[in-house]
Amino acid sequence: MDGANSSVVSEFVLLGLSSSRELQLFFFVFFSLLYGMIILGNLLIMVTVTSDARLHSPMYFLLGNLSFIDICQSSFATPKMIADFLNEHKTISFNGCIAQIFFIHLFTGGEMVLLVSMAYDRYVAICKPLHYVTIMNQQVCIILVLASWAVGFVHTISQLSFTVNLPFCGPNVVDSFFCDLPRVTKLACLDSYTIEILIVANSGILSLSTFFLLSISYVVILVTVRYKSSAAMTKAFSTLSAHIMVVVLFFGPCIFIYVWPFTTYPVDKVLAIFYTIFTPILNPFIYTLRNKDMKAAMKKLVTQKLKSKKISEISIMMRPSLY
Repeated sequence: MDGANSSVVSEFVLLGLSSSRELQLFFFVFFSLLYGMIILGNLLIMVTVTSDARLHSPMYFLLGNLSFIDICQSSFATPKMIADFLNEHKTISFNGCIAQIFFIHLFTGGEMVLLVSMAYDRYVAICKPLHYVTIMNQQVCIILVLASWAVGFVHTISQLSFTVNLPFCGPNVVDSFFCDLPRVTKLACLDSYTIEILIVANSGILSLSTFFLLSISYVVILVTVRYKSSAAMTKAFSTLSAHIMVVVLFFGPCIFIYVWPFTTYPVDKVLAIFYTIFTPILNPFIYTLRNKDMKAAMKKLVTQKLKSKKISEISIMMRPSLY
């Protein structure tokens, strides 16, 4: 990668979220707790969906894959950000910076398409219930998940195709906690107008189009439920309102940052926290803990684990001593 790039910059300096020592210590504890909750919460969802046969349905299959992407989404930069809160000099190598750009667009692009797939699943379940089993079969579910990863991969490769060959000759300071594409391209030693147009054409259009599809699906679902019963309308609105909140927190910052990359604002790095940390921790609560079947399956799983642990401890205590 270094050979293909005419750069003389071998590393970038990350300014992080704050220069205050007191705030950095607070952020270290705060984001460490959040990251731990993200990993544990989403792992619990994945294990529960895999182990409980009652959850082997399209909705929970997609939910399990969402949890996996959320773990990946929160892990590409968060561990380094947490470690940097304790470091005076926050640097990242050129290759490490390119890797962060690759993974952020792979995971965000994949999650956008997966959220659309989940909305499509709910649309079929509510609007075409008699054909749900036929339409949302196992093959379709696998294709939807593979399509989300394929779109994410094509999306990130198209971004890197013009980023890795940019000449970087200084400065090398990135005002963020990770290598965000609009901020990195502005450091290139050339006019970045064309690059910014490509960012809008790629990330901006992907964000807007998937957000538009999600909005349309939610409207169609609410209109369909409205003509069934007021109780069903209330229940659907309660569920979808929580989903819409997550979608807005995820897509809002993405659209703000990537549709208008010509000007970067200090608030951009704060907005980036929403789709890298806050959304992955909200998904377990919004999509899982409000679901009765999932809560029952989690309770059953935990109970089984506690029982097996207790039986193991009793068997060890009853084992005859060799001495």
